[in-house]
Amino acid sequence: MSKDKVEEKGLVSEKSSREKMVSGSAWMTGGSILSRLLGALYIIPWMAWMGNQEVANSANALYTIGYTPYALFLNIATAGVPSAIAKQVSYYNALGEYKISQDIYKKGLQVMAVTGVAAAALMYVIAPFIAANSPTASLSDGTQVIRSLSWALLIIPCMSVTRGFIQGHHTMAPSAISQFIEQLARVIFMLAAVYLIRIVFNGEIVDAVTASTFGAFVGALFSIVYLLTIIRKKKPELDYNLAHSKNNIKISTNEIFKSIIKTAIPFIIIGSGITLFQIIDQFTFAPIMKTVSELTAKQIENSYAIAAGNANKLIMIVISLAGSMAITSVPLIADLLAKKKMKDVRRQLSDSIQLFFFIMLPAAIGMAVISKSLYTVFYGYSAFGTGILQLSSFMSIFLGLFVLLGSTLQAADQTKPALSAMGIGLVVKLAVQYPALSILGTYGMLVSNIIGFGVTVLLMLWAMYKMTKLNINFLLRRLLLMVLITTGMALIVFIAQKGIAIFFAPTDRFGALINMTISSSLGGIFYFYASLKTRLADRLLGSRVQRLRTKLKIK
Repeated sequence: MSKDKVEEKGLVSEKSSREKMVSGSAWMTGGSILSRLLGALYIIPWMAWMGNQEVANSANALYTIGYTPYALFLNIATAGVPSAIAKQVSYYNALGEYKISQDIYKKGLQVMAVTGVAAAALMYVIAPFIAANSPTASLSDGTQVIRSLSWALLIIPCMSVTRGFIQGHHTMAPSAISQFIEQLARVIFMLAAVYLIRIVFNGEIVDAVTASTFGAFVGALFSIVYLLTIIRKKKPELDYNLAHSKNNIKISTNEIFKSIIKTAIPFIIIGSGITLFQIIDQFTFAPIMKTVSELTAKQIENSYAIAAGNANKLIMIVISLAGSMAITSVPLIADLLAKKKMKDVRRQLSDSIQLFFFIMLPAAIGMAVISKSLYTVFYGYSAFGTGILQLSSFMSIFLGLFVLLGSTLQAADQTKPALSAMGIGLVVKLAVQYPALSILGTYGMLVSNIIGFGVTVLLMLWAMYKMTKLNINFLLRRLLLMVLITTGMALIVFIAQKGIAIFFAPTDRFGALINMTISSSLGGIFYFYASLKTRLADRLLGSRVQRLRTKLKIK
């Protein structure tokens, strides 16, 4: 009996679903991590070429002021689309309705072309208003940077539709590779532009930042060319599926259009969650800090750059892990719902949460422990920057869980609870923002995020429990084991850092790099060994890990 036939009878559905989750997450995680690492590593030469640390921080603040509203417009134009398209395509493919899934892709391209133009035009027009309400010293500079990002919105929506269509076929590798290509092209362009403007021609800071942000357009261009090449290669397979489509379901083009919009809007709102929290920070941080502190406008700008820019670039590396798992789980859950396999849906949701904590806990806690060395390597030593990165690392767990739960709830047709949870979290964030900044200064911005996302995550978990009756005791036992292993890892890294600091000070870049590399490697080895020794990795990652444990003779 073929594997496909066995799966149809539900005999290995759990194994198949878990393997798809692990394999897909591996591809998307690899792509996301490489992309995020590139997006963080470029900052070292980028800031060095901008000028001294104060000038570089100002340039980074200007860059962040442009990118935060851009991320919101990008979410509005595209955020819901890959997941919405993937969900729809996977659903209809599971029913054998391949013609409908291809019609969804074609209609999605048309819709996104329109939304891309509209979003680009709107962002260009309101750029002065956004700049005027942001912590920047120059209105004209802020406007110029924000407008340079609007061009990317013309391409990225159609690119996102194509990614979603490919993901709907449970093929994650092209999406992961396209992310890497997009980031690589962007980084090469922006570094070349900054070097020419600042080092060769001694140009203005604002021009260098503008060229950097325009790199988003260049990266998107390279990415969409690659994706279209993949679609072209898949044409024989797509044509075969189309020829064998069941065509039992009749649905008009308008119905497809409505389906895409209806599915995408909640994904857009949830996908904009982190950016909406950041927009609140961008619009309220400077006014509140002027009221509750004695910091100058320049000090406020630099503090914002460190908290919203420097630390954020690093924690987004670990948050991308959650995004990768969410992207993978959406089509899998949609597929199981289409086949009315509710027990498998419950298993899939449980596996997603466990896999999240298995990867996210050591990544986030590890980053918090090595924060001094990590911050020094990227930005130069700063006690304030180190403290901000430590708190941001803990915050990343809440942000990552929000990304995962928001997407999986929507995939499980629990859109209303997901939206309600996020709305309540935003209200809590707004309510806590002023007192948190007043009492804790810049740290208060991060604390209000933790509280807001914490409320949202709890409400989402409750909604998930009500729907599936997840085995909470089982999840808590697994989580406790992960916490214990992570704690052991953190202690090893902490002790190793103290010992290495005697020979390599973590306050200069070279010493920090040596310190970080050795201590984090020791911690990683311990976590890897402990997860194999306790059989935790076997249960979460499957038979391949079990074979690896046997080869390594770990009993």
